[in-house]
Amino acid sequence: MDATHVFVLDGSVTLVWGFSDEDDDYAAEILDKMPDLQAYVPGLWPLEVANALLVGERRGRTTAANTAHFLTLLGTFPIVVDDQTVARAWVETTHLARTHNLSAYDASYLELAIRLGLPLATLDSKLRDAAMAVGVSLFVVQ
Repeated sequence: MDATHVFVLDGSVTLVWGFSDEDDDYAAEILDKMPDLQAYVPGLWPLEVANALLVGERRGRTTAANTAHFLTLLGTFPIVVDDQTVARAWVETTHLARTHNLSAYDASYLELAIRLGLPLATLDSKLRDAAMAVGVSLFVVQ
């Protein structure tokens, strides 16, 4: 796959897709292209997405049926869940979180982008700033 189609996908982009009351042009552009893209996510991503959807159900933002449909859709996308996230948590990820005032969760996306040498797709301004500070480019939809 062309390098311009490979990136690290942050949960902030993913979750826009999962809630009908969310709208973001950047996230929508990525969603439209997902069948032709290759995304990498840290090992915590499935839990982060599942938790946000469950909280959304409890708050009446979505239903169990919509969650099930969305998770089925996500399962069809070319998304690779990293198996090294946990091994990097206590050194590299913690260092990035501390240095850039990020949560450990957000820093795991940054660590993965650095390690794989890939651009990052995120809607989180703090994570975007940290990415730019360490030389990680932001994913641009082509």
